[in-house]
Amino acid sequence: MRLGGRVQAAIEVLEDMQARKRPAAEALKDWGLGHRFAGSGDRNAIGSLVYDSLRKQASSAWLMDDDSAASIVFLTLQKQWGTGLAQMQEAFTDDKFAPEIPAERLEAAKTRDYAFADSHIEGDIPAWCVCFFEENFEEDWLKEAQALSERPPLDLRVNTLKANREKVLKALSDTGAKPTDIALNGIRIPAGKGAKRMPNVQAEAGFQKGWFEVQDEGSQLVSDLVYARQGEQIFDFCAGAGGKTLAMCASMENKGQVHAYDSNKQRLAPIFDRLKRAGTRNVQVHSPKDDLTGLEGKMDRVLIDAPCTGSGTWRRRPDAKWRLTPETLEARMADQAGVLDEAAKYVRPGGFLVYVTCSVFPQENEHQVYAFGDRNEQFDLLSAGEVWQDLFGFDKPKPWSSDLKCITLTPASTNTDGFFFAVMQRQG
Repeated sequence: MRLGGRVQAAIEVLEDMQARKRPAAEALKDWGLGHRFAGSGDRNAIGSLVYDSLRKQASSAWLMDDDSAASIVFLTLQKQWGTGLAQMQEAFTDDKFAPEIPAERLEAAKTRDYAFADSHIEGDIPAWCVCFFEENFEEDWLKEAQALSERPPLDLRVNTLKANREKVLKALSDTGAKPTDIALNGIRIPAGKGAKRMPNVQAEAGFQKGWFEVQDEGSQLVSDLVYARQGEQIFDFCAGAGGKTLAMCASMENKGQVHAYDSNKQRLAPIFDRLKRAGTRNVQVHSPKDDLTGLEGKMDRVLIDAPCTGSGTWRRRPDAKWRLTPETLEARMADQAGVLDEAAKYVRPGGFLVYVTCSVFPQENEHQVYAFGDRNEQFDLLSAGEVWQDLFGFDKPKPWSSDLKCITLTPASTNTDGFFFAVMQRQG
């Protein structure tokens, strides 16, 4: 496909999403099924154009003075992909599949600024979410919001049960992979630009051998902060597909036991193949129907990777921020309170309850932790900031924290996805 056809396809996908109120992945999949002539390079370029358009949808619509899918895609092509108007006109010549170029709007967009725009426009977030960013990040909220609208890198975690970082870096030498800035066993492949595709690392022999897993550096860091030790009994209460379970198993060197549980068997399903590939021997997977009463009051550490809005992952799922509603946030907050109260009963006296979300909203984070403390006086909030300093030192990028108690990782502060972390200890 030529550039014009790719642009038209991206417009059609965005229009389909708007009309049918559905995720980008579904719309892109359906477009691919209906256009089987498109090669993998075409599909990748179209997907990248769609996701880049969604990341800066609000600011693009403002600069173009038009919120149509076509205007947003064309400004993405011009501003983010660096394709000038003359280049577009040349590329679209004699292309019967190319859409009409909104030349006047593109030219006007170059000189339009945000002087009269509402603050959420420049931040590329929903208007109703601005107050959450202001509460969490104060005068830096706009910088934090804008960082969530950039393309993310591809992060990998070396599985130290089977390999070391040097070995994996050598195996991936042709991908541009480098060690992560903070995570001790992390590898980063920088985000590409324009139509450049990210490497399919899951097709690599090293992945099939279990040398590494795809895992954002932020997720790796909060897994390390759990501080799972050899010989301990760990309960991953919302294990999902098992990313943090696998990371903790490696930290424990297969000594001790991790209990992996999730209330949704579909989310849990991928964990079995991942455990086998990683070479883990100390994981017991519990289905939603299992009787867990035998674990009550016996766990050294209980990890809650709580259900949340996922606002910290908007770089990777930009369509989710435009579909999020206040009602969804309220539902997630109710889920979080329930999960905290349920998981707490598995912590032994002297043990630790760890609360994690991939959200940057204080309503899902600090508010939940302090409300739980009010309901459960036998739990004391410890300093996650001090654990961070012990593990990663003082010379690395630092997460957000007002008091060193709870910490928040963000794209702007730690160059990771957004993650919240807090740890509480149960008194005897």
